[in-house]
Amino acid sequence: MSPAPVKTRITEMLGIEKPIIQAAMGWIARSQLSSAVSNAGGMGIIETSSGELDAVREEIKKMKTLTDKPFGVNVAQAFVRDPDIVQFVIDQGIKFVTTSAGDPMKYTCMLKEAGLTVFHVVPSLQGALRAIEAGVDGLIVEGGEGGGFKNPKDVASMVLIPLVCEHVDVPVVAAGGITDGRSMAAAFALGAEAVLMGTRILSSAESPVHSNWKEAIIKAEATDTVFLNRSGPGPALRALRTERTDRIQKEGVENIFGEFANTQDVYFGGDLEAGIALTGQVAGRITDVKPVAQIFEETLAEYHDVVSRLPR
Repeated sequence: MSPAPVKTRITEMLGIEKPIIQAAMGWIARSQLSSAVSNAGGMGIIETSSGELDAVREEIKKMKTLTDKPFGVNVAQAFVRDPDIVQFVIDQGIKFVTTSAGDPMKYTCMLKEAGLTVFHVVPSLQGALRAIEAGVDGLIVEGGEGGGFKNPKDVASMVLIPLVCEHVDVPVVAAGGITDGRSMAAAFALGAEAVLMGTRILSSAESPVHSNWKEAIIKAEATDTVFLNRSGPGPALRALRTERTDRIQKEGVENIFGEFANTQDVYFGGDLEAGIALTGQVAGRITDVKPVAQIFEETLAEYHDVVSRLPR
């Protein structure tokens, strides 16, 4: 029997069955994976951080053949410099957008005027308040545990999520360290109304990345990610610990973006030393590869079990 639904302002707002949103991972968050998320009752997201808008357009078309459930698009402002990106999203018939890696003032008004629901990704209270000023409908509050590009002044989810929730009225999605029902229950206790999963979905059966990366996540300890480039230039990020990323952490690098030149070899060729495999600390809690639908069902079942056993 399927676990009871968890209804929140976010599930109502987005028209999804489960309060789980998929991270917008560059090159990875495309139709194969994102349709599996939507079909499992969550919110699948198509990425734009690859900058390959022609490919993204085709992926959105594929999504519409693979699922009749809601899905959205992420606009990663630092990586998509096309001035027509807002019109591009509108033209695809998208209704939900997450914006990230930039000033929420830039696109929020235009997107909302077109009738879209907009959530902005924030790594700090200051960023959250700026997004509220811009008029967003919700926030994705991302702790420093998460994989990918980060605020160099990272704050852990346990501190950041309740801090933001104390200061805003819009619904909050918790990101960073979320992998199961236990962590989902903790996020809800902190004030969130949905969770975002990155590394857990990255390691799912439907994920297109090479099995070497998935296997590395399964074998990883909680200490097997590294925080790189804290002092710049360029963005800071959290990645899987390898010989290459250990060297970068110790010696630094002149151009962190140059380390992504061989991304395809890392992500889909399985050569984890060819570049940087963006991965969250929660890899230390992931022990197997499962279909997205099973991950979501088990997450909700465990969520209900954990909540039912909390001291009253």
